Amino acid sequence: MSNPTHLQYTKEHEWLTAAVDGVSTIGITAHAADALGDIVYVQLPEVGDAVTAGETCGELESTKSVSDLFSPVTGEVVEVNQAVLDDNALVNSSPFEDGWLFKVRVEATDELLDAEAYTAFIGG
Repeated sequence: MSNPTHLQYTKEHEWLTAAVDGVSTIGITAHAADALGDIVYVQLPEVGDAVTAGETCGELESTKSVSDLFSPVTGEVVEVNQAVLDDNALVNSSPFEDGWLFKVRVEATDELLDAEAYTAFIGG
């Protein structure tokens, strides 16, 4: 699966949208979802939580392993994807669309990659 060019990426395999009215949407990449295998549990930050770029803010558990979720930005969580909490498989089946994880009012970003740099980073 190719990485959408309109997104930015982290070396921890998260993606984020450009901020709209100061808010970015965050998820994990298809590469990460494939590497994890079938996601069986998702722990996300709660609305109102402060997240810090590069710091752990949640957890994804699969049939293979447990993986920390890192925030690519610093800011306040303004929405979580209830559909993913109700159906964890959305992270695997639609990582760039329906499987988004949470939205943050952005204060600062970590080091981000464009789609071409991320694809090179994962060896694609």
